[in-house]
Amino acid sequence: MSVEYVSICLLYIEGLKANKLTESDIDLFIPHQANLRISQFIQQKFKLSDAQVFNNIQKYGNTTAASIAIALAEAVEQGRVKENDILLLAAFGSGFTWGSVVIKW
Repeated sequence: MSVEYVSICLLYIEGLKANKLTESDIDLFIPHQANLRISQFIQQKFKLSDAQVFNNIQKYGNTTAASIAIALAEAVEQGRVKENDILLLAAFGSGFTWGSVVIKW
């Protein structure tokens, strides 16, 4: 398993644990749009439904640092984000840089 897969798993788990949440509490997971396979891996590993994950890498490719902001804007425009939804945003960079945030919309 690559560093990216491990990093995004840790991000996901850490974001949930820090906020005393479980996978079922997440209304929408918006991962860094670097690689669709990584997003699909997380979705499968944490048993998230298609409705709980937002991807747009198929449309734009890897937009690097802007990927989560673009995906969040599209999710809002498409009505996938509603008031009081719990969002988990997670990103990783080159090397071992990473971060996640839980947002109550």
